[in-house]
Amino acid sequence: MKFIKCKELKDKKTDLAFGKNFTDYMFVLEYHNGAWDYENACIKPYEPFSLDPSTSVFHYGQAVFEGLKAYKNDKGEVRIFRPMDNMNRMIDSCERVCIPPFDTKFVHDALVELVKLEKDWIPTAPGTSLYIRPFAMGVDKALGVHAAKNYILSIILSPVGAYYTHGLAPVSLCVEEHYKRACIGGTGHHKVAGNYAASILAADLAEKKGYDQVLWLDAQENKYMEEVGSMNIFFVIDGVVITPMLAGSILPGITRRSTIELLKARGYKIEERRVSVAEVVAAADNGTLNEIFGTGTAAVVSPVGTFGYLGKDYQVGDGGMGKITKYVYDELTGIQTGIKPDEFGWVEKVI
Repeated sequence: MKFIKCKELKDKKTDLAFGKNFTDYMFVLEYHNGAWDYENACIKPYEPFSLDPSTSVFHYGQAVFEGLKAYKNDKGEVRIFRPMDNMNRMIDSCERVCIPPFDTKFVHDALVELVKLEKDWIPTAPGTSLYIRPFAMGVDKALGVHAAKNYILSIILSPVGAYYTHGLAPVSLCVEEHYKRACIGGTGHHKVAGNYAASILAADLAEKKGYDQVLWLDAQENKYMEEVGSMNIFFVIDGVVITPMLAGSILPGITRRSTIELLKARGYKIEERRVSVAEVVAAADNGTLNEIFGTGTAAVVSPVGTFGYLGKDYQVGDGGMGKITKYVYDELTGIQTGIKPDEFGWVEKVI
């Protein structure tokens, strides 16, 4: 793998607004003539891509991405959370939109080298991290609805603080009654760029109503909870932790999986099944809705204080962070940063 040195390094910014600032270097791997060009893959200075106006990704959205994080603790250790899980999920997403599969070990190793190179960009304050964004896109200079013959796979890095500006304060969700994010047989099970474009309008409308995020219902019956715009969702009803099952329209979140594995190992009762909005509303009304929380790479764990449905707002528990939500947050972030032992083997220590 080639390395192209920056002529001039950036000042390391202290602004940790999510996804606003980027490090000095990026990784780039190209696909042409029927194969990924590993020989000429490189870590190079972060810079714009030069793409033709006819480039296929602009018109047909053949693109996938991933999100994961690296952490630096007070011992100087640099730790990445479950990177191969992200590589494997990215391969699944590529397959769904006809992007040729890549060598996951090669890209994983390039990711590690990039993080090592940019270790001084990793913030160390509580709740901060280095966000890692791998992505791949079709870059044919031609119009026509078909799989491209040329691709770029890249990795960029961004030092970040909390995903939500209010940190761990409980968020409010709006149950979306009209628009749909994904359906079974579509691309909702994969991290495809178009999924997020389809979610923007509903998220914008929810924000105008005073909510933080949208809680999506299923596309077929319009009554089962699926996921939040940037998170998987968990409900604690009468002490039982329930999360919508993966049935083809919900993203198989890596933090979701980690949460399930963690809670099962600790003896909590976990159910993966369909969860109707009527069930959750009834639990809120009768006082058995103890907690709701979201999980995802960006926010890690986010408590939900209220949700709105059919013009009425419902309080979750006492409106604050519940004890299971706090436990999951403390355990996952503790494992990620090295404060707590990693008994599951989730963390890859690179320095």
